[in-house]
Amino acid sequence: MRYAIGLVLGCGLALGPRLADAADAEAGTISCGDQELRGVAPGALPAALELRWTFKTGGAIKSSAALAGGSVFVGSDDGQVYALAAATGKKRWSFKTGDAVEAPPLVLNGVVYVGSSDGWLYALDAATGALQWKYKTEDKILGGANWFRSAAPPALRIIVGSYDYKLHCVDAATGRPVWIFETANYVNGTPAVAAGRVVFGGCDGLLHILDAVTGKESAAVEAGAYIPGSPAVDRQFAFVGHFDEEVLCVDLAAAKVLWRSRLPHAPFFSSPALTDRDVLIGGRDKRMYCLDRATGKTRWTFAAQGEVDSSPVVCDGKVVFGSDDGRLYVVSLATGKRIWSYEIGRELSAAPAVAGGWVAIGSQDGVVYAFGAKK
Repeated sequence: MRYAIGLVLGCGLALGPRLADAADAEAGTISCGDQELRGVAPGALPAALELRWTFKTGGAIKSSAALAGGSVFVGSDDGQVYALAAATGKKRWSFKTGDAVEAPPLVLNGVVYVGSSDGWLYALDAATGALQWKYKTEDKILGGANWFRSAAPPALRIIVGSYDYKLHCVDAATGRPVWIFETANYVNGTPAVAAGRVVFGGCDGLLHILDAVTGKESAAVEAGAYIPGSPAVDRQFAFVGHFDEEVLCVDLAAAKVLWRSRLPHAPFFSSPALTDRDVLIGGRDKRMYCLDRATGKTRWTFAAQGEVDSSPVVCDGKVVFGSDDGRLYVVSLATGKRIWSYEIGRELSAAPAVAGGWVAIGSQDGVVYAFGAKK
């Protein structure tokens, strides 16, 4: 999965008896907004935005940016991880990996955790870009990392999937392995963490439910096709799209599918955003879908002019996403009507980062674009 949005954590998650109290949760920026990957950004977002700055990298950008601590963090196909000043776009530092960086960064406690197609997970100092440690998997890492804090023993953990068919859990301070869970195929998306569980899908067509502390699987739910994106989780319910044109709602406690919404001609690479009543997800049929969370029925669709692999972000009654038609869109959450758009010209497969009235997104033209309120 290729996306991250800029949100502050510590949002009252119920992590269960063996995980630390959420009141002690570190502030950070993560794929899809919070540990549950719900894709909702707090605060206001102007109805009309203007381009504030651009920054050119040396390769296409499929990594979603993260906004944290006054910086924009993003990876590029040139093999670099970049930290840019959020207000100006000036480069603060860059770090060279061994291959393309499509994974979105996780920023937590002053550290940037990001995977690369070279198979390494890197921990970088957020202020300087200095390497703190790196952890080797057996294949490329395209999805973002997530985190949880174990209460016994008390420790911060980082989890990330790899094309080596495995989900890896490592110690955040040292990069040493804690547990590894093996699946039957690639793990492409970011794992969600909710109520003491780790929830993720993969190219084995299963939605896996693990105990976060031990890495032991409690259940696996048959999705029906491979899952390239990430689930969005709220309490005991997970929502996910797969490549065979369906969006699913899964009861994690019962380990069963509650509903399937079949949307013909819409393979899903996008990951969903989740509100109290809506599920938002982009399709390869060039549409953004808004589904009823309780039933899976379609509330509205928005037609773009290219495939929508970009995962949506909900903020201030608006839905923000990119499309392979080269446009960044803002549409109404209530109606699906277009509020604003900007033509960049090249594919936008990354998700936007949304925070503090700003939107940042990378394009396959190799440029990071940052938008703010009109001056």
